[in-house]
Amino acid sequence: MDACVFCGLISADSARWIARERAAVAFLPLPGEEIAPGHTLVVPRRHTAAGVLDVQAEDLAQVIDLAQRVAQRIVERLGATGVCLLNASGPGSGRSVDHLHFHVVPRYPGDGEDSLPWPTGRSGYRLAGDVQELLST
Repeated sequence: MDACVFCGLISADSARWIARERAAVAFLPLPGEEIAPGHTLVVPRRHTAAGVLDVQAEDLAQVIDLAQRVAQRIVERLGATGVCLLNASGPGSGRSVDHLHFHVVPRYPGDGEDSLPWPTGRSGYRLAGDVQELLST
């Protein structure tokens, strides 16, 4: 965990804080790394190496609650018309930090579809079986 940049920020109290709560924190990305004005990262204080795949349910609930409140503030105070809530979890997801985090990315009038922070390609992977059957409990 010592190498985790988010654990380091939390431990050193050195982020540009938006909120610091018991189980979750919210902070701004490094200057120049934001996708839009108000882009905020929301993370649990407790380290999670595989994101939503290994986070404790209580921590996930606190992170989502904080992400919702941050999103509401972005719309109310910054004039955004909506937000994108983005997460990548697990080693094959393309994530850049091995600690659960959600990006709350504001969307503003005139942003257009081309700036939407969402994967644009489609997977070529094919399953041997029915997806609904394989996923249903």
